[in-house]
Amino acid sequence: MKTIDLLRGVALSALAASALAVAGCGDKDAAPKAVSPQAPASSTPPAAAPAPVLQTRSETRQFKDWRVTCGNDGSCWAFGFAPEFAAGWVRIALQPGPDARPEVSFGYWPDGDAPASRQIGLTIDGRTFAATLSDDGDSQAPIGLIRNDVGPVIDAMAQGKAMAVRGASTQAVSLNGAAAALLWIDEKQGRLGTTTALIRRGDRPASAVPVAPPLPTVTVAPAIDQAGFGDQGQTVPAALRTRTEVGNCLKESGMPAVSDMVMSARLDARTELWAVPCGAGAYNLTHNWYLTGPGGRDPRPVALVGTGGLGSDPAWADNATVNGAYDPKTRALSAFAKGRGIGDCGTLQTWAWTGDRFALTEERSMGECAGVPSDMWPVAWRTR
Repeated sequence: MKTIDLLRGVALSALAASALAVAGCGDKDAAPKAVSPQAPASSTPPAAAPAPVLQTRSETRQFKDWRVTCGNDGSCWAFGFAPEFAAGWVRIALQPGPDARPEVSFGYWPDGDAPASRQIGLTIDGRTFAATLSDDGDSQAPIGLIRNDVGPVIDAMAQGKAMAVRGASTQAVSLNGAAAALLWIDEKQGRLGTTTALIRRGDRPASAVPVAPPLPTVTVAPAIDQAGFGDQGQTVPAALRTRTEVGNCLKESGMPAVSDMVMSARLDARTELWAVPCGAGAYNLTHNWYLTGPGGRDPRPVALVGTGGLGSDPAWADNATVNGAYDPKTRALSAFAKGRGIGDCGTLQTWAWTGDRFALTEERSMGECAGVPSDMWPVAWRTR
């Protein structure tokens, strides 16, 4: 009996303990749950979202006295000019991307009687902004450059009324349209509302600004021997001369000194390049270019396509260049249509021979004859 009573006591104690455990869970019907061990914290940060890529195209816009060009790579150049065709200009250049910073440069031609000056500055509404002399200028046509702390300069341009380049003499440059030009750059480069905007700044971080798009790639054909070809002592082949427009060009060239300026090159074993002179002026010489078989057979006009310049003027043939030349070492055909003799305005273009066509590799132009050197012109198109 004692043994039976002892067993009953143990059983009752076990049931009581079980009842207390279930009551402590808060739900007497809940089934026991397995507990999973906690996963260790990952040491690898989450992958960052890829930077947005700028979607753009080459474009030029006029805003009153300011002109802006944004190239196919997203780089932009805004120019303000002196009034009444005087030689004075201000340029704001900005590459695409979140880390790009604007540069301000400016230049002028001093009066003929003014002494050369090694100092140059920019004045906006009476406030002078110091600058360093750029190596791109000289004492006769100095160029100032502001790289650092350009924010106050740009703000002053956007809000100012009067601006002048000061050195040995003073040249006014219009601010009419400056703010609109800079705002357009913000829009083209995707900077609106970001901390990097030129005009319309906001709280959006610089990382929101798209990066530059990849450049088009042009594969250049290999060099080839040029024996018998060149720009001296060349004669238009008979098969090419039979084309009506070629005969007309040679007649219109006038003086023998011009009509004799025939150029040729061997592009490959089956293809030749011929340039026929087709008129000349004081500082411009026009050629029409043709691709032919050996000996000038089966001629066809070269398609020299550009974003502007002669290619956009229906009065010019697609195969025409002004001051054109072909360099067989680089396989590059270049042209420089000058707006005036000193070459401070016009259009510069370069095409590369790929083996089956001439592909545009660079185009830069300047529509205002204001003394801007050609290596500071906006680049509408470039390739890799």
